[in-house]
Amino acid sequence: MEFINLILSYLISFIEHVITYLGPLGISLLMAIESCNIPLPSEAILPFAGYIVSKGEMNFHVAAWAGALGCVLGSIPSYYLGYFGGRQFLEKYGKYLLISHKDLDDADKWVEKYGDWAFFICRMLPVVRTFISLPAGILRAKKRVFFSLTFLGSLVWCYVLVFVGVKFGQNMEMFKHLWHKFDIFIVVICAILGILYIYKHFKHLKES
Repeated sequence: MEFINLILSYLISFIEHVITYLGPLGISLLMAIESCNIPLPSEAILPFAGYIVSKGEMNFHVAAWAGALGCVLGSIPSYYLGYFGGRQFLEKYGKYLLISHKDLDDADKWVEKYGDWAFFICRMLPVVRTFISLPAGILRAKKRVFFSLTFLGSLVWCYVLVFVGVKFGQNMEMFKHLWHKFDIFIVVICAILGILYIYKHFKHLKES
């Protein structure tokens, strides 16, 4: 547990530094990394971006759109990995890319149930949103439809999480008697979300 906390501490610090120094570009970069199936949770990225917005250092809409754009950019390599690699390739080598069989199965179920609209719906759901690009590529979904719905679903997700961060920032006075710095509260919340994300991710990978 101590080792996980150490990793998360570095992870949160990395996210904070990237957004602080690169602004909207940093948000896009981090969200692109997440959409490339790398466990860098947007649940930690976007609330911190919202906190920056609450301090007047970034525009609310710019932060959300930067996040959605990053999701689309990160989905491109994942889509083509599924497109050219196919299901068999991912089942055989997915574990080296931190992709479990359950990740693929869950994403397949959503596509089978909702068709193209799964790309929109899944972009607003934790964990599965990261892996939906792979089945889209395997099924050779129409690129224009896939990337359009990916952007729209991601935009909703980004607006919600940035808004959460903004509200935390705007009400920081309420927490001063508990924490000396509001940054600590952000780290605690993000750490909890990050632990849940990473735990589920590696649990599924281990079960593959």
